[in-house]
Amino acid sequence: MPSSDQSDLFGETVVPASTPSARARPAAQPLAARMRPRVLADIVGQEHLTQPDGLLTRLIKSNRFGSLIFYGPPGCGKTSFAEVIAQETRSRFVRVNAVMSNVAELREILTTARKLPETPTLLFIDELHRFNKSQQDLLLPDVEEGYVRLIGATTHNPGFYVNPPLLSRSHLFRLQPLPTEAVAGVLARALADTERGLGARACTADPKVLADLAVLCDGDLRRALNALEVIVLSLSEGTAVTEKEIEVFARERRIRYDADEDEHYDTISAFIKSCRGSDPDAAMYWLAKMLAGGEDPRFIARRLVILASEDVGLADPLALPLAVAAHHACEFVGLPEAELTLAHATLHIACAPKSNSATLALAEAHRVLKEKPVQPVPLPLRDKSGAASKQAGHGKGYRYSHDYPENISGQDYLEKPLTLYTPKNAGLEARIVERLARWRELKARAKSGRAE
Repeated sequence: MPSSDQSDLFGETVVPASTPSARARPAAQPLAARMRPRVLADIVGQEHLTQPDGLLTRLIKSNRFGSLIFYGPPGCGKTSFAEVIAQETRSRFVRVNAVMSNVAELREILTTARKLPETPTLLFIDELHRFNKSQQDLLLPDVEEGYVRLIGATTHNPGFYVNPPLLSRSHLFRLQPLPTEAVAGVLARALADTERGLGARACTADPKVLADLAVLCDGDLRRALNALEVIVLSLSEGTAVTEKEIEVFARERRIRYDADEDEHYDTISAFIKSCRGSDPDAAMYWLAKMLAGGEDPRFIARRLVILASEDVGLADPLALPLAVAAHHACEFVGLPEAELTLAHATLHIACAPKSNSATLALAEAHRVLKEKPVQPVPLPLRDKSGAASKQAGHGKGYRYSHDYPENISGQDYLEKPLTLYTPKNAGLEARIVERLARWRELKARAKSGRAE
């Protein structure tokens, strides 16, 4: 069944103020819920969406929008936008959370919306990415016919988690983490607000203290407000919030890092690119963030093994065995000591000379195989085991490399020679450049000698 939030919004409040539950509810709500914006102008930190001549503002004022999808990090205002839009368009507001909802509930909501075509139904689905394909497809007919106007909120990239048909019928709006000054400003208002905030407790705080709390909350206003509420409720009335209380919160706070979600992929991407870009400081920062967020150390170690071949390669041949050893160490040492091993391997790879010649050579070989006829194995290189193979001439004409000066016989190992590997003049691979040049010279001599 729909929750109590799924009530008609014909006036300025989601739940009519005359109901007992509506009068009792604010006191029981967390500070972040009580301080939600009531009008579009109250939303802070998203000026690219709330500017008077912006697309979203014009859509709301004209009340001529279809479906909207808001995506961005936690606590940046996605739910606030949905509630404000419902208020300003005087729509029937139905709210569900995709984690707890199911197909039966959706069918009931959509059936009710069809019975009330004269009343606009605004269906807000929080954590839309949690809906599977079938649940998202169920919304399509009613969204298309206009019985409901969908507002979806997600912390994920909609391009990956929302079905293309639903995506094509929606306006996408990206929200940014809130700047520190915007969060600190709301904290100051909440501290002074006697109606919805904490003003009744008469606590105070220096602007710098509130700014420090805002910084610790990583642009998440909900988290900042809830933290302020916990801090204030732990103090006596009329007490000042000081740096001491913020330091306690800082020790207890958790890094925002969602395993297997966008934060996970974005952070490992930053880690990989920092190692590739030879920035050990950035690489160590992202490593520490992943470990503080609870990332599996074996996952990080696997990425280091890949980096060792993909981006360091022959410029530092020791990088690969070191990374493999780090992965092995993570298996039998475990956390927290394995953090030291990961730091060791990370610094080695970040500081190593870089070469992607192995990556490029493999890609070029794949390209040649795909675009050109597959070359047969030359007869001298074929296995000559067995009478039939010998009779067919397999192995005839093979030159044993160790019988020739510097182990170079001058034999061709492809019927149509190719250049797939181009060494880079980096680290130890620079020696390979010299070595291959010497071998080309010896091969040329050997071939000219045979020609003579």
